[in-house]
Amino acid sequence: MQPRIEEKGRAAAGQSRWRSRRPRGRIVGTALVAAAAGLPLAMVATTPTPASASPAPITIAYVTDLTGPGGAENSTSPAGFEARLALQNAHGGVNGHKLVPLVIDDQTSPSQIATAVQEADSKAFGIVSQSPLFFLAAKYPHQQGVPVTGSYDDGPEWGTQPYTNMFASDEGSVNPKYPVNTQIGDFLKSHGGTVLGAYGYGISPSSSRAAVQNADSFKHAGGKVGVLDTSIPFGSVAFTSTALTAKQDGVNTIVPGMDANSNYALATALKQAGVKFKALFATGYQPDLINSPAWGAVQGDYFLSLFRPWSLPNAGTQQMQAAMKKYAHFSLSQFANFGQEEAWAGADLMIKGLQMAGPNASRATVIKDLRSLKTYNDNGMLPQSINYSTIFGHDLPQQCTWIMQAHANGFTPVSSKPVCGTDIAGTSTASVGS
Repeated sequence: MQPRIEEKGRAAAGQSRWRSRRPRGRIVGTALVAAAAGLPLAMVATTPTPASASPAPITIAYVTDLTGPGGAENSTSPAGFEARLALQNAHGGVNGHKLVPLVIDDQTSPSQIATAVQEADSKAFGIVSQSPLFFLAAKYPHQQGVPVTGSYDDGPEWGTQPYTNMFASDEGSVNPKYPVNTQIGDFLKSHGGTVLGAYGYGISPSSSRAAVQNADSFKHAGGKVGVLDTSIPFGSVAFTSTALTAKQDGVNTIVPGMDANSNYALATALKQAGVKFKALFATGYQPDLINSPAWGAVQGDYFLSLFRPWSLPNAGTQQMQAAMKKYAHFSLSQFANFGQEEAWAGADLMIKGLQMAGPNASRATVIKDLRSLKTYNDNGMLPQSINYSTIFGHDLPQQCTWIMQAHANGFTPVSSKPVCGTDIAGTSTASVGS
């Protein structure tokens, strides 16, 4: 039986997204990689060097989806990963070690993810993951003692034993119970929503779970759920009948837990059907939406931004903006999309672990030191700090994101401060169909 694709889940207790990427190459034998797990950096770096030479380079792998269904969402994300490593190299690397990026495409394929992750295990010191499929192969880096940082949203392994080698650089960890959070429901209710349409992909347990969480959050806020549809085909852009159902059921606010292309197609179909609504999108706050064919359909709608928007500058946003301009050739009007922000944060946390572990770091010491890290906020770009010494198996005390609104000339924040919510005691959300 083909494994199910665990994907997205970020609106409220789960906002949505997807990932992918590729290279192929020989796989180092299990015994060799296992032995290397406890060795110093110079012993696991990809290029051996004489003792008198400068420190050996350190390869960091980035596993994501460049191709396949997730490519539309994440194909540009490596720019954030590579820019963060380039910035570090411009400052001398880490303890004299140059950082070498290795981008690997999982092709958004359940049959390819194991090959992609095992390649990363064999060729790199550590892994930054932004793959919706990583949960299918998480056992390999755990068995080899490989540190993993990156996006938490593929599955519960980021907060489930024995995967203490994994560090979510956006949320810290996952609460495997997936409690319902007040954030989304309260926001939509306070902005005039009375009847909700919640949507998720049927193939994705976390996308469908996010739809259920959002519906429960809205009901807790006093709203009515008109449509809860967790049977959308992955990547679908055909929503004519869906829009007619929403109109019939009086939907006037929506939270789609899907990729941006599906979200925009749904919004367009609703507008064409004459449905008057406000939307809160988990994905889509990105520069290429502006002036695209979908731009008119989302005017006045809201978009989540887990990372601090560049339009609210601080030291962290200014550092990333300058690096993306220099290394990714961004123009002054561009800002990073969600995938690039996630890739930057994953690389930043891996660098932090290497710095903490010192010049003779091993995989084991990086894991140990990251697990002792008590304050991390991606240089001020996360809405709150993460304590990795206590977060494993839990979620943050509050779910917080900035929220942007689409206007004719671009996006504006609804507030300079992130919008937060708390978990509802006693709630839990299982995967739909599990």
